[in-house]
Amino acid sequence: MANNTSDTHLQKFSENRFLILLVLILSTIVLTPFLDHLLETKILMDIFLTVLFFGIIFVIRSKRSHLIIASILVLPLILSTWSIYFYESTGISIFTRIFGALFFGYAVLIILQMIAGSTEVTRETIFAAVVAYLLIALMWAFLYMILEMVAPGSFSFPDKSIRVETMQFEYFSFITITTLGYGDITPLTNRASALTLLEAIIGQIYLVVLVAWLVGMFVSNKAK
Repeated sequence: MANNTSDTHLQKFSENRFLILLVLILSTIVLTPFLDHLLETKILMDIFLTVLFFGIIFVIRSKRSHLIIASILVLPLILSTWSIYFYESTGISIFTRIFGALFFGYAVLIILQMIAGSTEVTRETIFAAVVAYLLIALMWAFLYMILEMVAPGSFSFPDKSIRVETMQFEYFSFITITTLGYGDITPLTNRASALTLLEAIIGQIYLVVLVAWLVGMFVSNKAK
């Protein structure tokens, strides 16, 4: 009886996996700044990110090869993320961000494959599309951090005395992909400008192409 109940809960969890992952991502983005008075911001961010990593693996684990590749990418990411509290170095920080960008990028590719393989537009299909969009922004946040670490001064920040944190680059990435652009954080080098421009273009192409595809599939299914 207990096994049947566990299987039922697991099935419901799997059926709503993209909604749950969406909640995890939004929690990572929104809650961290509001809870920074309870715990040092960087530690809290790393806790949220670690939970998010496992959530992503659960979502894209449908094939054994996906699970293996995702685990290979996330293991050094998790180890390097937490080892920095015992031994901090620029090399470890860059190593962490590189695997972070690779992991998020791989997750986006797998989720897009899952969306493309859908035969109808469902609630989970829409959640999957939103999740992929948010993961693209998170991937770019890691790319911005890598660039700033490799070439300090690639971006300007409103308060130059504060330490550059993950949250600042996430904020910049999201306002870039949505083409909101407040201008408080700006790219200063050609490489930073090119990376920023590329994210804005990809973000807009993603929305146009995906929305058109989802609408087309919905209309096609309605016509049958």
